[in-house]
Amino acid sequence: MLELEQFAQEVSLIFALSFLGFGAAMLLTPVYTFFAYKYKWWKRKRTHSTTGEILQVVAQLSTRKRNVPTMAGLIVVIAVTVITLLLNLDRQQTWLPLAALLGGALVGLIDDIINVRSDGTGVAGLRAPIKFAMITAVAAIGAWFFYDKLGYTAIHIPFMTDITLGWWLIPLFILVVVSTSNAVNISDGLDGLAGGLLTSAFSAFAIIAALQGNFGIAAFCATIVGALLSYVWFNIPPARFFMGDVGSFALGTALGVVAMLTNTIFLLPIIALVFVLEAGSSVIQILSKKLFHRKVFISAPVHHHLQAIGWEKTKVTMRFWVIGQVCAAIGVLLAIIGGYVTAL
Repeated sequence: MLELEQFAQEVSLIFALSFLGFGAAMLLTPVYTFFAYKYKWWKRKRTHSTTGEILQVVAQLSTRKRNVPTMAGLIVVIAVTVITLLLNLDRQQTWLPLAALLGGALVGLIDDIINVRSDGTGVAGLRAPIKFAMITAVAAIGAWFFYDKLGYTAIHIPFMTDITLGWWLIPLFILVVVSTSNAVNISDGLDGLAGGLLTSAFSAFAIIAALQGNFGIAAFCATIVGALLSYVWFNIPPARFFMGDVGSFALGTALGVVAMLTNTIFLLPIIALVFVLEAGSSVIQILSKKLFHRKVFISAPVHHHLQAIGWEKTKVTMRFWVIGQVCAAIGVLLAIIGGYVTAL
């Protein structure tokens, strides 16, 4: 049992790092903006779907007439990395999520650089199989460290007990991290959408980790929340810049790792429900076109489908934010009553 005074001190540090994350991101934003506009890091639009078809519906939905730079996720990655290295570095709790953040960022950065240097024809970035292989490699390295160096061998079943998986935890870790990173990447398609959803998800995991006594993980999540709030400030429509794959892959990978470290993988689909729906709609669309040669949605992921039936972009974003916030609150509640919180 933690004494109240000690708990209050740890929580104060968590909030302090969150404020530092916000402040650092705010200070880095003008620096990023200067270079992004000077060197024209414009986001190139995708012209073809994963299955090779021309994205006619997406092109019709896009009304943006100005160039918008990408790779703004670098702001969050740099802010979180510097703060964690200086003030919150812990082998057991923050080495792995920080490494995942940087590993995912590297994959996304390569994709973004190819995108901004493209001439607008052909594939605007890394091909999907290559990105998938690279993210899988990042997840595999993390899985080895998680199992072999940190000694995790079991998962918690809500309202029940822990089940020991042994080395089977490695493929499970890879599945969770790869799925989460790709789901966040797929969701990053409207101004502010992914940023707002990630803010809610990492806030939930910060609370859960703190209640478990994993204050390093909680502080890491809170630092991300602070930096993301700065990003969302500038990304609310009309967006000044886009997160890019460097941000979505970095944060998606880190989110999956945090879920594994807090032993809450069964809560992850609840807390990140919108990400699940976004990725699921894309998978359903691809399978339906390949197997039945017909579409289930007018356009996938589902936020594009809602746009196609007449929803304004801001309506989609705001309502998805609300769903994300409600799901995050439900996830925290289930963590408390489902046996995930045992340290306090």
